[in-house]
This record gives sequence, C-alpha cells and structure tokens, in this order.
Amino acid sequence: MTLDTTLAPATFTRLTSDFYGYEDLLEDREKQVLADLRDYLEREVRPLVDDYWTRAEFPTQVMKPLADLKLFAMPWAETRPYENSAVFRGFVALELARVDASIATFVGVQNGLAMGAISVGGDETQRREWLPKMAAADVIGAFGLTEPLSGSDSAQGLRTVATRDGDDWVLNGSKRWIGNATFSDITIIWAKSAEDGQVKGFIVPTSTPGYTATKIENKQSLRIVQNADITLDNVRVPESNRLQNANSFRDTATVLRLTRAEVAWAAVGNAIGAYEAAVKYTGERVQFGKPIASHQLVQNLLVRSLGNITASMGMVVRVSQLLDTGKQKDEHAALAKLFATERMRETVGWCREALGGNGILLDYGVARHMADAEAIYSYEGTREMNTLIVGRAITGKAAFV
Repeated sequence: MTLDTTLAPATFTRLTSDFYGYEDLLEDREKQVLADLRDYLEREVRPLVDDYWTRAEFPTQVMKPLADLKLFAMPWAETRPYENSAVFRGFVALELARVDASIATFVGVQNGLAMGAISVGGDETQRREWLPKMAAADVIGAFGLTEPLSGSDSAQGLRTVATRDGDDWVLNGSKRWIGNATFSDITIIWAKSAEDGQVKGFIVPTSTPGYTATKIENKQSLRIVQNADITLDNVRVPESNRLQNANSFRDTATVLRLTRAEVAWAAVGNAIGAYEAAVKYTGERVQFGKPIASHQLVQNLLVRSLGNITASMGMVVRVSQLLDTGKQKDEHAALAKLFATERMRETVGWCREALGGNGILLDYGVARHMADAEAIYSYEGTREMNTLIVGRAITGKAAFV
C-alpha cells in the first residue's frame, strides 16, 4: 500500500491539546509533513487499530505508507539530507502515539533503535548497504538487547555470548521483549564478546540458521506490537555484519540516549489521545439534563490532565532543542522520560475516570491508551533507572547497585 498522491496536501491545524502552541516552533515544511501524517493516521490507521489491538496483530499494510511519508531514517544523514529538527521528530512520535502507541513503537524501533544502531555503530559500508533499504521499508529491523534475565543491568549482565571463529562470529543466548521481531528481516543483536568481555553489536538476518523468534502471547499492553522471545543457537554471522564502530556498551547507550527523548514524546502523545477522547465524550454524554463537561468535577479532571500534558510538552520540547544544539546529556533525556511517563500514567487514569464505566471500553477511545501507558512507562529505561541517572548528575554520586 502506498499513499494516494492524488490527494491534496493536508491543511495544518494546531492540536487544541497543544495549549501553549509549541507546534508553532516548527518550520512550515515540517508542519506540512506533520499535517500529511495526521491526515493519513486519521483516515487509514485510527479506524483499524482497535480491531488489531483486540486481535494482537500488526497491520503490516501501514509500513509502506509510513515510509512514503519519509518517517524512517529522519535523523540519519546517510539515507537522505539531514533536514528535520529533533523537535519535529518528537512531534512525529507524539502524533503517532496520539492515534496508537503501538504504531509509534514500531516506528521507534525501525527508525530509532535498529537504524540508529547501524548509523551510530556501523561503518560507511554498512550504513550504505542497510539504511536506504530500511528507509524505504524494504527491510524491517528489530533491536535485540533485553534478555530474560537481563534488563536494567544490560551494561554488565548480558548473557548472550559472541565467540570469534575465523572470519565469523558465533552467537549463543536469548533475547526477550524484542519489538518487530516476529516479522523483522534483520535484528541488531547485542552480545558480550568471549574475547574481551565487551558488548558488541551484530546485524543478524532473521533467516540465519539457529535464529528463532517466538511471539510473546497474552500481553495486555501495546498488543499491536509484535514482541518476541529470540533464541540464538550457534547463529553464525560474518565479521562484515559486526557493527564496526560499536565496541562497548557505551556505543549501545548512545543509541538509547538518542531515542529515549522520543519515548517521552510518545508518552505525551499517548496522554493526549486519552485526553482528546475524554473531552469528546464528556461534551456528548448527558447526565442530569446537561453534558457532563459542564460539571465542575469533570472539568477538574480535564484541566488537571491538560496541565500534565502541557508541562510534559514543555520538557520534551526543550530536551529536543538541546539535542538539536548538541547539548543534550544522558540525564536530560532520562528526566524527560521519567517525568513524561509518570504524568502520562496519571493523566490516562483521570481520563478514564471522566468516562465512568465506559472508560474501560475500547469503543470510547481511552481504554487502549490507558493499557498502553503501562508499557511506555517501563520500556527504554524504567522510572527507577532514569531516576538514578539524574540523581548521579545532580549529586555527583552513583547510587546504582
């Protein structure tokens, strides 16, 4: 499926939930891309996500249209001119999550984690080979870091081992919670070298013998995302598939830092999705002879929700501005992620409360955002780990175990 190019460019209209008008910071060109994305999501994606969420399946028909909108590889100059600000990329994550957090996660894995790993950790040959194909969605990627027994302690606790054997590497181990992995063409596998004990990255085609991805069933959050358990049983990859510039966990952490702020943006978008549904519902639902939006207690829930959204948006805009100017540090992204996800979690609860019993039904637009908030709250760094990153920065003392 490709975009219908006969359609006129969409008209940009600022979101009413952008109460302080942060979208006005975007260039006209960026506003147009955002308007086209918003139009596509409302026309083609919003009508189908509840059904796919219920079935826990991924709508693969959205991949090519998202590539046509040039959402993949926006940060990576190797595939196209570096022309989009980090603030704009944040608004893209927000817009995606406003409609569906799972689609935002898919884009984040493809564009941020998988392509980011190749851009940051790969050499010129690897970037030229893989990034254009991924930008066109001809190759779908996944990012294999988390393991069954290693999550927050990945820097020291990886159990997947890479052993050098002549011109090849042999990978053994397992990964868990790997998004896109049931249908990815390649997965970036992070493994500890048996030679020097350092974490290294490998581009692993998923057709490689010994590589097995099994879908994780019974999720109650981000159900559209296809998370998998990966088993690596003597998976042999050539030295040419080792990320040549990824030689320690510091390089892995660089990729995570560059994507963490966009997870914070997605948290704001998920909160906005619930908030907009609550505003719509309360304006239509009549009790005691008038819409419930005219009741003080309901307005209190909506105003508190908007306050959380607006405060979080101010933070994520600033952290992206710091990235644009080369001043963003790990603690900046960590604070944005932990704060925005906390406020998101609070906000979706208030929005559900505003809908009463109907708040738990998919039909009214809040329940999916409420469930998906739980995954966003935890992935790409838990609140606790991000707190320790910020705490170290402000005290000068590491409190990690």
